Amino acid sequence: MPMYQVKPVCGNHIKTDSPTCMYKLPNIHAQEGDSSTSEHALQNGEVDPAVKALEARQDEIMRKLYELKAAVEGLAKTVTTPDADLDLTVSSSLSSQSPISTTFTGVTDLDTLLGKDLGALRDIVINANPAKPPLTLLVLHSVLCQSYRVLSTVHVHSSAASVPPQLLSCLGPRHADSYARHMFQLGFTLIWKDVPKPQMKFSIQNMCPIEGEANVARFLFKLLSPYPSDPAVATLVDSWVDMAFFQLAEGSAKERATVLRALNSALGRSPWLAGPEFSLADIACYCCVLQSGSASSTPTNVQRWIKSCENLGHFSHAKLFLK
Repeated sequence: MPMYQVKPVCGNHIKTDSPTCMYKLPNIHAQEGDSSTSEHALQNGEVDPAVKALEARQDEIMRKLYELKAAVEGLAKTVTTPDADLDLTVSSSLSSQSPISTTFTGVTDLDTLLGKDLGALRDIVINANPAKPPLTLLVLHSVLCQSYRVLSTVHVHSSAASVPPQLLSCLGPRHADSYARHMFQLGFTLIWKDVPKPQMKFSIQNMCPIEGEANVARFLFKLLSPYPSDPAVATLVDSWVDMAFFQLAEGSAKERATVLRALNSALGRSPWLAGPEFSLADIACYCCVLQSGSASSTPTNVQRWIKSCENLGHFSHAKLFLK
């Protein structure tokens, strides 16, 4: 039994409309067939200037974001890795040298070889000792600049006590557009540092460092031209590269004499070491002959081959780096 009763104050069948949204806004677009138009409506198929300005601003923001991403990707390979820290930026360049062009057979697709990364510069970072400049890598850099738009940068690490002036500018003068990384296809960063042998980093996430001038040279040359499809020729190229670095550059006087005789014999049968075409074998052997100090006392065929290499133009500045 209830304590007291209250009579209903409204009918039992009153219909109430529940709201379908929190609040409503007027439509800023003109409806078809409606004569009234608003300030931002589409008129005669034309886009409102305010909308155009907004789109242009968005495109500019996206462009700057891609540039920022490219810059961060490049810095990640140098600043965030413990053995690639920098103390002094010396120069950044796009090589302005114009040596005689070398024709390489085959075409290398950077996206296939290095992976596709939209908006990020493919940056190759190399640590090298100024006491023993990697001539092969400097020559390959010159050749790369003829095939790609290369952003080249030289840095000095605090462990390098003294770096000769010619090595500070070994990649050429500073390029006017060096701040715009998106304009380049490849980044070539050389760090003069007290290391036992050249070291290269390309992708710190997907690839381990490459050590040794011979191995780095193989990587760089593949950006210019695929290795020979004939296994015998490919093996011959690798054999000459190994002999150049392990016997000509680091071997005893007896080992160097043996390699020079082998060079003379091979060059008596063909103009280049791996046959009728210029290859990595010629670049590696020329640079190691130069560094060993044997260039002036080589046999006849080797002397002729040295002149042929120098006529290409890529080797014209190699002697300056040894002074």
